[in-house]
Amino acid sequence: MQLYNLEFTEEEIKKSVAGDRLLSIEIEFSRICNFRCSYCYVPEKKECKGELSKDEIKDVILQAKELGTRKIIILGGEPSIYPHLSEMLNFIDRHGFDIEMFTNGTGVNAELAQLLAELKVRLVLKLNSRNREVQDRLAGKEGAYDIIQSAFGHLKDAGYPSDDLFLALSTIICQPNFDELVDMWKWVREQKIEPYFEVITPQENALDNLWLSVDSIKVKELFAELSRIDQEKYGRDWEPQPPLAGNKCMRHQVSCLVTAIGDVMPCVGVTIPLDNIRKNKLGHILKNSEVMQNLKNYREMIKGECRDCDKAAECYGCRGAAYQLTGDYLASDPTCWRNQKQIVSEQE
Repeated sequence: MQLYNLEFTEEEIKKSVAGDRLLSIEIEFSRICNFRCSYCYVPEKKECKGELSKDEIKDVILQAKELGTRKIIILGGEPSIYPHLSEMLNFIDRHGFDIEMFTNGTGVNAELAQLLAELKVRLVLKLNSRNREVQDRLAGKEGAYDIIQSAFGHLKDAGYPSDDLFLALSTIICQPNFDELVDMWKWVREQKIEPYFEVITPQENALDNLWLSVDSIKVKELFAELSRIDQEKYGRDWEPQPPLAGNKCMRHQVSCLVTAIGDVMPCVGVTIPLDNIRKNKLGHILKNSEVMQNLKNYREMIKGECRDCDKAAECYGCRGAAYQLTGDYLASDPTCWRNQKQIVSEQE
């Protein structure tokens, strides 16, 4: 079983949990971004104060290595416009990590695409619609569609996707793109690209844009259809469950987030600062965090419908959605279609 595209075995995950270690880590180089996505977990940032220096980020990465980390996931802001990106990518590669980077494509020119290919960086390009108007609206930027298509072209010229060069498309499931998602899924598969279709975490910008929301029953039907397509056309067998189509998210077993200002959090959805790496070492923070220990001990700590669910052994819902909507990161996921209380509420 693989979780959240982390490519780790159950045994590796169990050992990591038992030893208060990590297998991957998510890092924000900067929160500066040129898009204003209507669903983004980060408020608009054109300039940021107090962000980690590149040397501080390198130190965090080395601390993560000491804890067993094998994969660095680069988030933002927008990493492709980070001024020290090439230096940081080479540093991460020299220390033997696998690298995955989420990007809106802005800075992905021919030169960067070639470097990404040379380092075998796993690329996740954000594309929410193949309709220019819808994509630009969701990105909050005129010309966003063209930026993404340009990046896509440079990545294809550099050899993406291939057996050695992983490429995925990150797509948020929402009302404006909902009717095209089945066709988009098939198109992504035909392109030999991995689809990352994800339910919106209700936080920050998404809370100001409730017109994006899709009710859980429609999401359930979508996931069921995508599962059927994968099984019949592409020989992929997976059971539908939120928040990721065709995948599972239990990232707190193996990962954490370090923000651009050094706050250590469980993930982008569970926005509880555990401590700051400018004050304490990463290993100390994780080992002494009650929040992280509770999440690792999820079978005992998760509450309500999620605790009693027949999928509880391999799923604990979206902890981000639970925290953002209830204030309790251990509460049942209010957005999951298996949550009967949530379903009754929707039907009333």
